[in-house]
Parts: sequence; C-alpha cells; structure tokens
Amino acid sequence: MSGFVEKPEPVQVPGLVHLHTGKVRDLYQNEAGDLVMVASDRISAYDWVLPTGIPDKGRILTRLSLWWFDQLADLVPNHVLSAEPPAGAPADWAGRTLVCRSLRMVPVECVARGYLTGSGLVEYEQSRTVCGLALPEGLEDGSELPAPIFTPATKAEVGEHDENVSYEEVARRVGAETAAQLRQATLAIYHRARDVARERGIVLADTKFEFGFDAEERLVLADEVLTPDSSRFWPADAWRPGRPQPSFDKQYVRDWLSGPESGWDRRGEEPPPELPAEVVERTREKYAEAYRLLTGTAFD
Repeated sequence: MSGFVEKPEPVQVPGLVHLHTGKVRDLYQNEAGDLVMVASDRISAYDWVLPTGIPDKGRILTRLSLWWFDQLADLVPNHVLSAEPPAGAPADWAGRTLVCRSLRMVPVECVARGYLTGSGLVEYEQSRTVCGLALPEGLEDGSELPAPIFTPATKAEVGEHDENVSYEEVARRVGAETAAQLRQATLAIYHRARDVARERGIVLADTKFEFGFDAEERLVLADEVLTPDSSRFWPADAWRPGRPQPSFDKQYVRDWLSGPESGWDRRGEEPPPELPAEVVERTREKYAEAYRLLTGTAFD
C-alpha cells in the first residue's frame, strides 16, 4: 500500500478545469486548452506522498526549471508559455505556476545516467547491466560511467514504481523514430546540464525528462527539468565512489524515514509519520542550496 497519506482537495479556480493531482504538481486546463501546472510543497519518499510539506519547495522547483529551460533553449523547445498565474488564482500560486502548451505526451520517463547509483546500481550488481546495457566490471556505488547512457522507464501511477525498460522496448511501444529522438534529445540535454553543473561544483549523477509532441510534431521538453526532484545532484568536492554520496535532494527525508527515530516500517501498511521540524528545515536548505549553486543567486 502506498500513495497519498491524505490526498488534497483541488483548488477551484474560475475558468480552470482540474485534471490531475500528482505527487508534487496539480494540473489544470484553461479555456484556451493550455495546461496550468501548479507546483506544491508536497514531498514524496518510498512511493508515499508525505503528510508534511517543505516550505518554498514549489517555488524553488518552478524557478529552477525556468532557469534550466533558458539554458537549454538552443537544444530543444519547451512547453512554457507563461509563469503568470491565471486571473482569479489564489495569491499563493504566484511563483509556482506555469502555463504550458498542451502536448501529445510520450509515455516514457527519459532517464540519463552519468554515474552508477540507485536502481541502476542494483541491476548492475546483479547482471553488470543497466536497462540491458552492458557495463564494465569494477564499477561501484557512485562510479562515473564510461559514457552517459539512456535508460528509459515506464511512467507509473502515484504510489507505484517506475519500471526500467530496454531501449528496444521503448522502440516497440512508441516507434523506432520516436525512440531515437528521445534518446538523442535526452543525452544532448544531459551533456549540456552535466557540464553546466560541473562548472558550479555539482555532479549531475542522473536525471529524468518528459517529452511530448506539439501541433507541428516537434519534440518538446515538458514537465519540470533538472530540479532536485527529478535529478541526483551531488556536491563535487565530496564525491567519493564506493559509498552513498551526500546530495542536494530529499535523501535527508529518506534517511530519517528509514532510520530508527521515525519508528516507521517502510515495508508495512501504515503511512509514514509527520516530519520533524529539523528534517523539514534541513531539506529546505538542501533545495535552496542547489538553486543558489546552479543559478548563482540566492533563493529569496
């Protein structure tokens, strides 16, 4: 059992139709047919959306996504039309709302990995492969890969695991031409972002993207991009292969939940508990620090 500890009621806004409540974002459609994405302060871990939010998280993710969309504009178009909340929206939507073009979304999580960790490490330890791609012997937790790899996954419902799949399976599902476009765009974006992050003292270990096609059948970058929710960011000066790496993301939350202080059994059926104030503040600091290092400006 997993999902939301308590699923929030969608906010009703004149002229908007609520479409979906996800782990982090609420999705609406306006009268013009555009999508309105509102990033919340919700945080998820171990397939649960937790009962405690992280203050400013939605604004940090939105502002960082906008910064990255600008950095990537010459590589791939994106879906953003405006960052202004619609008329009649609640005041607290300011800074965490994106109005976006409606796209024909590709049902694939496009994951790029430059370092071995997470589910990739688990598969590698069993078979020396990641998503069916053979890797050399001798790699360990946190090792840099010989070259970045495209390791797609199928997008899961809230409370379910995304499932890693082979490139051949993606080609079977969406067609060979689309699969090739996804792989090329994913790796091009990863290379650019890895180099940008490296210049700022951050290792971009892996990340995931979502794409869709617009009315002209162009591949368009959608959703959020290169935030601590969709990427593993590690401080470069602390990177040491052979152990779990310190990170600018919700690892602090995961560690507390899986430790004895929480009193929670992640393999049981009980939902996770509220986060203590210290864990909330430390996690917010991690998100804000990632934003500051990447963009060069403090989050206010």
